[in-house]
Amino acid sequence: MASSIYEFDVLVVGAGHAGTEAALAAARMGAKTALLTTNCDTVGQMSCNPAIGGVGKGQIVREIDALGGAMGRAIDATGIQFRMLNRRKGPAMHSPRAQADKKLYQAEVKRLVEEQPNLSLRQEVVEDLLVDEGSGFRVQDGDQSFVNPEPRTPNPSFPRIVGVRVRGDAVYRARAVVLTTGTFLQALMHTGEAKTPGGRGGEGTSAGISAALQRVGIRLDRFKTGTPPRLNGRTIDYNRTELQPGDDQPQPFSFLTDRLEVEQLPCYITYTNQAVHDLIRANLHRAPMYSGQITSSGPRYCPSIEDKIVRFADKTQHQLFLEPEGRNTREVYVNGVSTSLPRDVQDAMFRFIPGLERAEIMRYGYAVEYDYAPPDQLQPSLESKHVAGLFFAGQINGTTGYEEAAAQGLIAGANAALALKGREPLVLTRDQAYIGVLIDDLVTRGVDEPYRMFTSRAEYRLLLRQDNADRRLTPLAYELGLTDAARFDRLQAKLAEVARLTALIETTRRDGLSLAQRLRRPEVEWSELVQIQPELADASAGAINQVICDIKYSGYIARQEVEVERQHRLAAKRIPSSFDYGRILHLRAEAREKLSRVRPVDLSQASRVSGITPADIALVMVHLEGKGASR
Repeated sequence: MASSIYEFDVLVVGAGHAGTEAALAAARMGAKTALLTTNCDTVGQMSCNPAIGGVGKGQIVREIDALGGAMGRAIDATGIQFRMLNRRKGPAMHSPRAQADKKLYQAEVKRLVEEQPNLSLRQEVVEDLLVDEGSGFRVQDGDQSFVNPEPRTPNPSFPRIVGVRVRGDAVYRARAVVLTTGTFLQALMHTGEAKTPGGRGGEGTSAGISAALQRVGIRLDRFKTGTPPRLNGRTIDYNRTELQPGDDQPQPFSFLTDRLEVEQLPCYITYTNQAVHDLIRANLHRAPMYSGQITSSGPRYCPSIEDKIVRFADKTQHQLFLEPEGRNTREVYVNGVSTSLPRDVQDAMFRFIPGLERAEIMRYGYAVEYDYAPPDQLQPSLESKHVAGLFFAGQINGTTGYEEAAAQGLIAGANAALALKGREPLVLTRDQAYIGVLIDDLVTRGVDEPYRMFTSRAEYRLLLRQDNADRRLTPLAYELGLTDAARFDRLQAKLAEVARLTALIETTRRDGLSLAQRLRRPEVEWSELVQIQPELADASAGAINQVICDIKYSGYIARQEVEVERQHRLAAKRIPSSFDYGRILHLRAEAREKLSRVRPVDLSQASRVSGITPADIALVMVHLEGKGASR
């Protein structure tokens, strides 16, 4: 018998970027929530690079903030350098990024967790999942995206999560559990020939959760990720590197941050060379990825230095960024040289890199192999298709990156709380948010390598700019209880300002043209409009930027909205959870297999399943309307 039993509404397992956002979201919505972590001192820890944002990722952080999440506020409070990437490109490509004071960021996230009402932080090692094999229920109206806490039709063969067991034989009971286990499931670290159990330097691994997932029929696979060495900045010759400063006028991530007044620290750039490449090639037989020691897939878009040398053999150099890890440490992260090569090769490699010839390694690079659960086993709400009330978020879903993890955590935590209230889940569409693109890609297409977000993944990226995340998502967040009235009122004030500026621009004319017509010309700047209409000078930078984008790109936005409407019509064609694809005459075998596995909730999602053709969708549509021939 368990020594102690604790009762909660929602349990979140793991307190990284996914777990903290999941727990905060559930608690904000009124659920009594417990956040369970193996070490309270590592809540919100930056296991790899000391930075937030980037191309595609910065947009996600703005969306997390618009939904009431913590990541944007935390980086604004602890950032040491802020930059807007892709400024020379159009607004859809503008992506904020910031270097963080690594320890301060972690402490700030932990503070936000500790101060959140309805949320209890507990140091526990979860060893098993508790599942009631006969208490799972589903609504039978064709909507397979949420669990009904007051079920109408029981399904005795469908299991439901009821809690977890922790080390020491204590039990935490809850009707919803969110797993955010990162890289810790049966994790194995590699540095050359050396192998060490653990999911992060200095920390152990977990096997019990993997066994529990497999026991209830959830499929697991293995991925690999890695991290670079860290150097002592005192031993770096910065005179032999290139300076990379922050922006003169840094822009905050959070809508709640008025301005950033912070002394920014510089980063530096250096490069590998042929001598480095020759050394790595000569030691590839000792690299776990090439010796056969590691067989798991790694991230294509954040490859190890070994992969870069092999895959881009024609390149004579690769760019490296020297990023400080904080204001009160000399530790430097070497972005671009992730590696699992042996220690002696890592030591020798830096001897050839300009500025790093005498650099001392403080922490050696390593690779981590870990279990993940392929995300095609999830519904769009991030709830498991196998176990009612069990949600997954972060690297357990096959993603890589703090931002992707945090976004999933927020959605999973919110949906855990919504499910307990009997409300429909929060499922963002591809035209609503990058978060919608991220989750749809995961649950519809699955992954065969760690997933990373890019702007190119979003077909409606002109609608999903980093500057309008609050306008897109905060009203929805307020309606659901994810954010408070103060943020919503702040947004309303901004929207009123945008409306005022837009009206001025559309009604003020000069030489037969409205100011809006003038602004659509690529060469026309806001300052020219102010000279004609002085009232435009009295406006905030955020409102001005919004108006400029809306007007300059109105034609492109209109075309994207036509395609969005077409997808909405497809999304209106719901597919019952019991729909039998095997009965559709002439449907290809591949289509039957994939659609039966993914179980799309509507025709729009079905059209995005990998390998599904327009002809397949037409057959399914005809059959849904009762006009198709059956087997």
